[in-house]
Amino acid sequence: MEKTAALIERAEWAERPDAWKGEFEGKRLGTNVSVVFYTTDEVGRGPRLHRHAYDEVFIVREGRALFTVGERQIEAVAGQIVFGPAGVPHKFVNLGPGRLETTDIHVTGTIAQEDLE
Repeated sequence: MEKTAALIERAEWAERPDAWKGEFEGKRLGTNVSVVFYTTDEVGRGPRLHRHAYDEVFIVREGRALFTVGERQIEAVAGQIVFGPAGVPHKFVNLGPGRLETTDIHVTGTIAQEDLE
C-alpha cells in the first residue's frame, strides 16, 4: 500500500466537540500508530487496569495523574511523558485539582486491550 498525506477531521475521532476525548486507529492510514485522547474533570477517574501486546506512550497535556505501570507508581504532571512497555498492566487516575488530559500513543495499527479489573 502506498502511503500518502492524510487529514482526519475532528468529527471522525472526537466523542465531543468541546473535549479532547476520542481515538483513531492507524490501520486506516496504513501505519502502526494509533492515538487515544483522554480527558476527565473527575478526580480519581481514569482507565481501569489493563494491558496491551504493544508499547504505549502517555503524554500528560494538562493536569496531574497517578500512573500504575506494573509494580511502579508514577506521579506525572502536564508536560511529562510516561512509557508503558508491552504486556505490562497499567492504569492512571486524575489526581486533580481540575482536568486531566492525556494523549496516549499506541504502537499498533489496531487498538486492542485485555481488561484486568
